This record gives sequence, structure tokens and C-alpha cells, in this order.
Amino acid sequence: MPTKTYLQAINEALRQEMERDPDVFIMGEDVGPFGGCFGVTKGLYEQFGEKRVKDTPITESAIIGAATGAAAAGLRPVCEIMFVDFIGVALDQLFNQAAKMRYMFGGKAKIPMVLRTPQGAGIGAAAQHSQSLEAWFAHVPGLKVAMPATPYDAKGLLITAIRDDNPVVFLEHKLLYGLEGDVPDEPYTVPFGKAQVHREGTDVTIVATAKMLHTSLEAADVLAKDGMSAEVIDPRTLVPFDTDTIVESVKKTHGLVVVHEAVKHAGFGAEIAAQVAELAFDYLDGPIVRVAAPFTPVPFSPPLEQAYIPGVDDVVTAVKKIRA
Repeated sequence: MPTKTYLQAINEALRQEMERDPDVFIMGEDVGPFGGCFGVTKGLYEQFGEKRVKDTPITESAIIGAATGAAAAGLRPVCEIMFVDFIGVALDQLFNQAAKMRYMFGGKAKIPMVLRTPQGAGIGAAAQHSQSLEAWFAHVPGLKVAMPATPYDAKGLLITAIRDDNPVVFLEHKLLYGLEGDVPDEPYTVPFGKAQVHREGTDVTIVATAKMLHTSLEAADVLAKDGMSAEVIDPRTLVPFDTDTIVESVKKTHGLVVVHEAVKHAGFGAEIAAQVAELAFDYLDGPIVRVAAPFTPVPFSPPLEQAYIPGVDDVVTAVKKIRA
């Protein structure tokens, strides 16, 4: 199987879906000849032209508003917001229009749009360009939320998102763009709502999203040297969410650690913990532990930023806390 980066996998998914379906088009800031802020749309303008790869003004409300209208009219827009932090100026278009239109029209309206956006810390971009805001979107009925952690999932989940008749928020971690992995050349889909067990184990379940999946897999290697077997699961999508896979794992391991880069306070990890507590409380040998960022803006200082991001040692400590 060919090896490709996470970025190349997303670019390939966009290209193949645009070739397959003439209703698919891209819009966003600098997505045209420049190829996008992180280079994800590179080469698509040259292949498909300005009618299907549209540079927009620096107006996120217009980008998401236009995408919502285009989707309602039968097209399949994929809009890019340069950083997830900028979505704040377009919350009405996303939360009140795109997310609710199908429901408020009794199912007669379809909104097949994808909102792609990078998030996450680690590149020294400071507090206004480094947040992880997945919990915002997961809280709104009508939005689907995907968080691919591998190149394979990045391509397959994006193709699934583009073919979906509902609005999908597709969150890409900046530090994963260079990650390499096996990615088939042909188009394929990865189903929403189906978690992936990346590592089987017997002593504790670790549920981790996006870049934290790889941090958790490293932590599992460290734990193995101490004789502890960790099962590591990536939900892949937060909405829909695969509760069953995680509950079944907890019934086997009797312990749960949830890891995400977003701040711990009101983060999606709290939802995962609550669902497991409701459905598998009697199987737990101890408290559920969350590993997440502190409740503070992302620091600009490189040492402080690294201290802010959960690391391998944090995950190992959390596991040992419930397996002492």
C-alpha cells in the first residue's frame, strides 16, 4: 500500500471526490493558486479552475453562509476556515442555519457541506490560532464532527463527509499534516460512528483523539515495560460517537483514561466519562481519569506551550493513578 502524508491524503480525497462529482467544489481563503494556508488544496485550482476552487474574502461568515446556501441548493461545498479559532465570527451561519435547516424544514432540505479546519497547538501560533474546539461543535444537534488521527482515516473520513447529506465539521490537527501512513490510491470510505482499536490490552482503556492518539500509543509502550497492558482507542468521530466499542473495552479492562488536547474544563472527555459512568459503572475498579490541557489560553512561549500540551508522562501518570 502506498505511503502518504496526512496532508496528501486529504488533498487526494478532495481531488477524487471533485473528479467523481461535479457538484463538489472548494471555497475559502487562499485555497486557490496559493494552495491553502497549510498547502492542503495545492494543485486543485490548476486542475479544476476558479469556478470549483474559489478564493474568498477574509470573511468567515460569508464563507460558511455561502456554503450553507449552496448546499441547500444542491451543491456539495467543502469550505476551509484557515484556523478553527476564526469560526467564532460565523457561529450564526453554522450553529443556527447549517445545523438546524434540515430539522426545521422537516427533513426536506439537505445540507451536504463540509467545513474543514485545522486546530491544535504546537507550532508557536499563540492563543488565537492554537485552540482545540471540538466540544463546541459536538454540542450542537445537526452537526457531525470528525477528527481523523491517521492519514488513512483522513482520506476515508473526508470522502464519507463529502458524500454525507448533513453538515460535517472536519477537524485536522496541524501537527499531523506531515504524519506518514498507508493510504490506498483508490477512493474508499471510513464509516462515521465506528471507533478503531489501535492497540489491544487488558489492564486499562485509553480513549484518545487526534494527535493525542499517538501520544497515548507511546504511553502504552512505556506502560508495557512496567507490565501494564493498555488498550488504546480512537473514536474517529465525536458525532456520531461509538459508545459501544468503548464500553465493551471498559468491561474488559475495568479502567478508563480519556486523553484530549482541548482544555479539560467542559471538554469532550467529560462526555465520554459520563457515558461510560452511566453504562459501565459497575465494571470500573476506580475513578475515570481525564488527561487534557489546563483551563488557560494556549501560551506563545515555546516552553510554556509544551508544558500546556498533554504529554506521554501525563498519560502514564494517569494510568498508574488508577492502577497503583
